[in-house]
Amino acid sequence: MTISVKGKYALEALFDLSLHSNGHPIKISEIARRQQIPQKFLELILAGLKQGGFVESKRGAEGGYLLSRTADEITIGQVLRFVEAKSPGKARPKGAAESPFLELWSRVDQAVSDVVDQTTFGSLRRSWSEKQANFVPNWEI
Repeated sequence: MTISVKGKYALEALFDLSLHSNGHPIKISEIARRQQIPQKFLELILAGLKQGGFVESKRGAEGGYLLSRTADEITIGQVLRFVEAKSPGKARPKGAAESPFLELWSRVDQAVSDVVDQTTFGSLRRSWSEKQANFVPNWEI
């Protein structure tokens, strides 16, 4: 599975929304700053994610974006397939020579698909929060 920069940014933006929204819209500028994503690019990504039904937007001074479903209802795989399907893929050229690795790479792709299809933004958020809570800085020199 190939993940483009657009796909990576889409995942980071949705993860940010799952962490910070608490039912309130989040401004694009806040997501862009926290995730270090160029704001103009993020605007295009979020517009696409809105069309895909992953986010909704609210207009006005208190507006922004929020998840359209709970974080436990959106899988990483759903988002990647949606975003990457709109990007030109790298198909195997016709007449390409068979390789002893084709079956291996196919199994690797299937294993990756299984993991991303079973991982929701909610489970990712919980895992991340636990790791952050257990982190104790060591100031010894």
